[in-house]
Parts: sequence; structure tokens; C-alpha cells
Amino acid sequence: MTALGDLLAARIARTGPISLADYMADCLMHPEHGYYATRDPLGQAGDFITAPEISQMFGELIGLALAQAWLDQGSPAQISLAELGPGRGTLMADALRATQAVPGFHAALTVHFVETSPVLRAAQAKAVPDAQWHNDVTTLPAAPLYLIANEFFDALPIRQFVRAGDGWHERMVGLTEGQLSLGLSPAAPIATLEHRLADTADGDLVEHCPALSGITQTIGDTIGTYGGAALIIDYGDWASQGDTLQALRGHKHADPLTDPGQCDLTAHVDFAAIADHATPAKFTRLCTQGMFLERLGITARAQALAKHLSGDALKDHIAAHRSLTHPAEMGDLFKVMGLYPASATPPPGLEP
Repeated sequence: MTALGDLLAARIARTGPISLADYMADCLMHPEHGYYATRDPLGQAGDFITAPEISQMFGELIGLALAQAWLDQGSPAQISLAELGPGRGTLMADALRATQAVPGFHAALTVHFVETSPVLRAAQAKAVPDAQWHNDVTTLPAAPLYLIANEFFDALPIRQFVRAGDGWHERMVGLTEGQLSLGLSPAAPIATLEHRLADTADGDLVEHCPALSGITQTIGDTIGTYGGAALIIDYGDWASQGDTLQALRGHKHADPLTDPGQCDLTAHVDFAAIADHATPAKFTRLCTQGMFLERLGITARAQALAKHLSGDALKDHIAAHRSLTHPAEMGDLFKVMGLYPASATPPPGLEP
């Protein structure tokens, strides 16, 4: 096992099995051995690649969509342009470049990054030197908030529960012959899952993200009170159903319990939970990433960029457009939800 695996095994041997959420939290953010705390995971040399790293078009269109939302809400004079889990800062850098020509937008905004990884903060500082950093959303300013959360919620630790009558077994990480293994706790009622008794049967597995409610409530409170808009882009669906925990290493799937701290761990996002906690902000219906980007004009943008390309660069550009929009790639897997004030219209690309 890894050094983190040894620490976890010793902890479990001493105090008993731990929740999957506790396991994920240590695997991802342990200060010495955590995945995000110790590396830049992005790109071909890393373990996965995100939409902003695939093409500049993604960040450009996101930026322009938020700039239009700002215009639609009367161009408030001081706003926060924030991103949760901003990776290398690529999306924000592209968004800022694309919105330079929007009159007054840059003069009104201050960039805020919610990021805990020191490695990624260093990369973000190179991409967007004037940004301000936060450890969580609670310290974002009390001001109109225009927010991006691209592949942020999927990295939040989850708990898993298996239904048994009117109660639930929790899947726990324990030890079997000295190796990390999954087991089930005794069944018990779970208050936060009472609403899932209506759409599940015995043996069904559901996932619950403990941190999601507080983060979403803070965002919803800020947007509902001061104005703004949020674009939440992630893989998932309206409600959690089934085991979606996955580990990635070197762009390949791995066993989540193997090599703790050396793999990226994620789970599908429960967008219904985001909607439930976004009050007083309103939420849009789910839209696929492909449809969202098409509504924002990605094909026209791709054609404009293609005029200046040839050879391998053109082939890569065409492949990037397909990767972002095609139903067989990211186009249908990733979903988009918008949050906005009750007094405003939905963000561009997410109109009814």
C-alpha cells in the first residue's frame, strides 16, 4: 500500500471502519499524501483532462455567457467573478480574454478562486495573477456573484447507502486481512434519505454528498440576495442512483481502494440536491453540455478558428469540438444547471 494507505489502515485498526466520505477526503486532500495536495493532475501527463484544457472555446463561451448575464441584470458596478476548483486557471484566463471587449465588464469584476491545493494555486497564479483565493465559498464577498463550477461537485466526498426496508446500510471502508475493503454498517433510518424511500427499493444504492448542501446554500443565498448567476457543469443526473464512485490514474479506471492518494476519486453529481438547496436563487432545468455549448454558438466559433488552422492543428481542433459536444463523448455525459435570482432571466444557453 501507499504511505496514505498505511495511515488509513492503522486508523481503521485502531478505531474501526470509516465512511467513504472520510476515506475520499483523506485520499484527495490529506496535507502530506493527498492527491490534490501533492500534484497537478491535469493533461496528458496527469490522470485526466477537463473541458477547458481541451479547447479555448469552452472558457470563451462560459465567459461570454456570464458577461451577458451581467448585462441582462443591469451591469452592476462591482461583482465577483468566481470559479470553484479552477484547475490550472485555464478556463478563467480564456473567459477573461473573450470578455475584454464587453464594455465595463472587466472594470466591474474581481476574480475569486476557491481552491485548497497549493500546487494548483501556483498554476492559477500564473494564468490569472490578479485573482484572490479562498479555501471555501463562505468567504466570497457579499456582492453580485457570477460563478463557474466546472467538474467541482464531482470531487466532493460522498457517502453511500444501501436500502434495507425503511432503513439504510452505509458502505464503510474497513480491513480484510490487512487490506482496505468495503463493508456495510447495520441498517438504520437516515433522516437525510427519507425522501429517497419513495423512489428506491430494497437493495438499491444511493449516494449522498455531505458538503453539497452548505456550498449550494451559500451560493444560492448570495445570488438570490445580491444578484448574479452560476453555471454548474458536471457529470451526473437529476438524482443519485447506483454506485458511481470511480478512480482514475493515467487516464484509465482504477480500483478506488488501491493506491490511496495516488488516484483521482470522483462520483456523479446529484443535481436534484443542488436544486433543493439553491433557495432563494432559482434553478434551470438540466441541459446537456453539448446542447448548452451549441446554444452559445460553439460551432460558429469553431468554424471561425478553423479558418486559421491546417494540418494536425486543424485535426486537433475538429477533434476538440467533437469531444466537447458529441453525444458519444462529453456532450451528453456532462450536464449544465444554472442558478439565477428570482427577478432575472436564466443565464444564456439555459433558457426554457
